[in-house]
Amino acid sequence: MIPAEPLYKGKAKSVFASENPDELIVVFRNDMTAFNGVKHDQFTDKGKLNATASEFFMKMLESEGIPTHYIRMNSPDTMIVRRLTMIPLEVIVRNVAAGSMTKKYPVTEGTVLDWPIVTTDYKDDERGDPMINDDLIQVLHILNADELKQVKEMALRVNTVLSRFFDECGIRLVDFKLEFGKAGGKIFLGDEVSMDSMRLWDKKTGESFDKDVYRFDKGDVITAYRNVLNRIIPGAGV
Repeated sequence: MIPAEPLYKGKAKSVFASENPDELIVVFRNDMTAFNGVKHDQFTDKGKLNATASEFFMKMLESEGIPTHYIRMNSPDTMIVRRLTMIPLEVIVRNVAAGSMTKKYPVTEGTVLDWPIVTTDYKDDERGDPMINDDLIQVLHILNADELKQVKEMALRVNTVLSRFFDECGIRLVDFKLEFGKAGGKIFLGDEVSMDSMRLWDKKTGESFDKDVYRFDKGDVITAYRNVLNRIIPGAGV
């Protein structure tokens, strides 16, 4: 049974305590936000679609030796996860120039990067999630050097697995965001791996299948999310 009040309510997910102190209940809501919450709407089945995708990818990454917080699904939009002490970083992996990268640096959208790059933002809405470098991460005691190296290596490993898989589905993995946490002295992939946290383009047409459809009014975002699910899990997005 889900408690009445969440431990934490994010922009699109709510986290609840469970009867097991080592587990948490994550409910994927139908909320969708953009531009740091300035744009906010709700879409039927959005939470279920993201939960289904996240379950699929967490299981895939586990099979590739990447530890995640995923334990099991409790319902189509509710995931039981390992309780982690979250690391306050957003770890972004970029394969193609897009989004904020093209706004901040002299690079044209769609430019394939010479190699995948990893950047980190400090998770703090009040400060606008500023970019943070390796020295600051260590000086602020967010991670030590070995932990930071491990997080980056895990992020690149995730990129290798997902890029290969999406390529076979006719989709280009442009970039994506990950979050990590600790439990028992070990680092796990946490949060979610879904259309909300990735930028995905059709390899032939360049059509967006991600949150940019909502951000920039490119069409029906739920149709785009269903399209992704139907490619990765035939019939799941119906």
